[in-house]
Amino acid sequence: MPADTTDATAVHPIVASKLSKRYREVLAVDGVDIDLPRGIVAGFVGPNGAGKTTTIQLLLGLVRPTAGKARVLGEPIEHPERYLHRVGALIESPAFYPALSGQRNLEVLVRLGRLDARRIPAVLEQVGLAERAKDRVKTYSLGMKQRLGVAAALLPDPELVILDEPTNGLDPGGIREMREVMRSLADRGITVLVSSHLLREIEAICDHLMMIDHGRIVFEGPIAGLLEAQHSGITARPENVHDLGKLEQIARAAGKPARVDGDAIYVTADESYAAELNREAFAAGITLRGLEVTRASLEDAFFAITESDDGTAEAEEVPA
Repeated sequence: MPADTTDATAVHPIVASKLSKRYREVLAVDGVDIDLPRGIVAGFVGPNGAGKTTTIQLLLGLVRPTAGKARVLGEPIEHPERYLHRVGALIESPAFYPALSGQRNLEVLVRLGRLDARRIPAVLEQVGLAERAKDRVKTYSLGMKQRLGVAAALLPDPELVILDEPTNGLDPGGIREMREVMRSLADRGITVLVSSHLLREIEAICDHLMMIDHGRIVFEGPIAGLLEAQHSGITARPENVHDLGKLEQIARAAGKPARVDGDAIYVTADESYAAELNREAFAAGITLRGLEVTRASLEDAFFAITESDDGTAEAEEVPA
């Protein structure tokens, strides 16, 4: 954790050291360290019950920590009144007055929060609800209500936006629109922390990743670094299945782990080995009908880190 100074925390919107929260016998958050850069879209992922929601609640001052320290936008989480006016948040399912229009609901929030009502048209436009602004919320789909919740989070013109499952209930078009919203915020220098169980969406939109399991951060850093640390592979399918054994011997002779599965051989190696394997197979009189490079996905990395052979968590260090 950087030194506890204004300069350091001004650069990092969220900084935490050994942050913990215990509920009687349950240690929901266990010594979490966070150092989140500014102006990025950061994903926050983990299995159900891993501690994501509790961590977010700690950062927003909704619950008090049992141990450890954290600062949000340079202010200690023990004093949320000092920073919450600069934070926009959507936690779980948003609640609105169903008989009021989307615009009227935002007007209510503006009055309660003493915010600038002139921002309402802009935030409705950002989330794609400008044309439905005057329709009653009870006519909105689940996805539209979710987008209205994001609009509410943007009302304070925040420096930090925390979104819990913002794509919940959205169709593919709505998910794409939400990606564009989050990216546009980051492009304006706003830090976005998004919690989601949809790993493919996190991989598609996020620059940075925090992975939590059993209350512990098991990885924090750029997503690209995490994926590079995982093994890529090569799938080769010979024209004659009787050549599978020969292909396996070729790969193992090159020091590459290989296994036969069905009509293909799977080799753990980087992309550059594909051409070499093709040449070696040709030299051995083997004709390949298929040769494919498979790259590790965020889902692969997630399970590699959070699961061991017996299903327990592994809090191992992953190079970033």
